[in-house]
Amino acid sequence: MSGLTGGWAADARFAYYGDLFHTAGAQGAGVAAGSPAGRDDEELVAELLLEAVDERLADPELAPHEARVLRHARTQLAPPGGAQGIGAPGRHVANALTTLLALPGLRSAGGWLSARVTAGMLGQVARYLNRAETGDDGVTLDTRIRRRVADCLDGDGPTVVVAHSLGTVVALETLHAHRGEVPLLVTLGSPLGTRTAVLPRVRPRPVSAPACVGRWLNFWDRDDIVAARPRLEDFVRPNASSVRPVSSRVDSDGAWVHPAAKYLAQAAVAGPLVEALTSATRS
Repeated sequence: MSGLTGGWAADARFAYYGDLFHTAGAQGAGVAAGSPAGRDDEELVAELLLEAVDERLADPELAPHEARVLRHARTQLAPPGGAQGIGAPGRHVANALTTLLALPGLRSAGGWLSARVTAGMLGQVARYLNRAETGDDGVTLDTRIRRRVADCLDGDGPTVVVAHSLGTVVALETLHAHRGEVPLLVTLGSPLGTRTAVLPRVRPRPVSAPACVGRWLNFWDRDDIVAARPRLEDFVRPNASSVRPVSSRVDSDGAWVHPAAKYLAQAAVAGPLVEALTSATRS
């Protein structure tokens, strides 16, 4: 963000909550950061990934090689006859992700690392949405995460919010309780539109744009499997000011397209951010 704000008067804040997935007092904290804490989380990850695969299979631009990879991954996620076996569904997710490394957007020289990173991100989404982990103070993991984000918001002046991946879910829920002005919300690589695994678990219901948001831009990359159903305007209701998400596709270079930096490097993403920041610093 410093590259966008330059020497302006904008105050850039980064809401970091990755350490909360390590919290010593939390139930299930013995698992690795980003990994599912229990079977419920593993099942949610499998459900999310299965929907992402099905959405990709429905893509009319799908190449034959991609279709073969996706069909194989789907069989691994949902074996014929409902077969499970030892380690399922976590084992099924691991196997499917290894298969999916052959797809554009997930390939890299260190393919194993990409699979591990993807599993970690999906695991964090599951742990947040299952809202089952509590610390010694009885406060759930999702609540602690939203508090971190809320602490970074300006209650007085305008705040431009950029959210990525799980952060798009966290930002949406946090902003519903925010009373300050948010002239622009930008979401990148969001899993919000995942209709079975994510959308029904988002709060409050029905899912709508927060009242404080004046404009919402959502960006997705075709090769970003985390953004399975990217057109959020099809699922998110407008707020009282008729603001709803406006989704746009970007195409990043490289094998691993999900990182926020890949999205922010796009002119279509950076341009509106610069405009909003310029306007906010002049107000």
